[in-house]
Amino acid sequence: MRVFITGGTGLVGSAVVAELLGNGHTVLALARSDASAEAASSAGAEPIRGGLADLDVLRECAAKADGVIHLAFSNDFSSPEALANAIAEETAAQEALGEALAGSDRPLVTVSGTPWVPGRASTEADPTSTDGPVGGRGQAVIGVLDLASRGVRSSAIRLPRTVHNNGHGGFAGLLTQIARQTGVAGYPGDGNQRWPAVHALDAAVLFRLALEQAPAGTAWHAVADDGDRVRDIAEVIGRRLGLPVQQVPAETFGPIGPIFATDQPSTSAHTRQALGWEPKHPSLLTDLENLQP
Repeated sequence: MRVFITGGTGLVGSAVVAELLGNGHTVLALARSDASAEAASSAGAEPIRGGLADLDVLRECAAKADGVIHLAFSNDFSSPEALANAIAEETAAQEALGEALAGSDRPLVTVSGTPWVPGRASTEADPTSTDGPVGGRGQAVIGVLDLASRGVRSSAIRLPRTVHNNGHGGFAGLLTQIARQTGVAGYPGDGNQRWPAVHALDAAVLFRLALEQAPAGTAWHAVADDGDRVRDIAEVIGRRLGLPVQQVPAETFGPIGPIFATDQPSTSAHTRQALGWEPKHPSLLTDLENLQP
């Protein structure tokens, strides 16, 4: 396939691009800067200059592609307003991609998050979350899945709270970043809340599988670790960075503090059985051992 991808030079996106190219696909990669364009080109993709706000570029590239993978997001969690603006930009971008693919039966694979279900691990059968600080992203994903009724083979990969590679990425990466800034490897609440995780290289395989074979309107879980305790994550970070480990207020983590404090394990049994996906790379706690002071 000739695949158009947004966010193709990020932690997850770069792994997806390599996975696609390694399995016979060609890739057009949206690049909002010279550095991103150079990275895409070096990886073997054809860079397309533009950002998520360039809706005409998105429509043009989607129209000439055999399939689309959407991964780009500004990741600005500095304030509730910044987060809301990022969600609005992403929503408009996904609507534009859907318009370009309507009636084509071509795949559009978007990114989502594993839902939170009180008292148990979430599964693929649970509805997409539309509550909380990033609930708007869930509403946009539902819109993408609804494109199945308009002739788009849409699907969503629900990523866990931490997608990691070489000790970096996801919520654990934010914990590490804040630990470096504050001098404390902190965790909210009692630290017993659990976060699911997956290695970026394993997640990339699932994006390819969904592109190639996922039925329209379906959601899949890229979960390798069902749920690591946040305190255990913080303890590895503290040990690797030589910093004390202690409980800190949820407000330390800004507008996503309430999410950080929530127990949110998840499973991927259906995804593994239906798509033949099997994670092979290191778990989160093992991967965090790669952190350097």
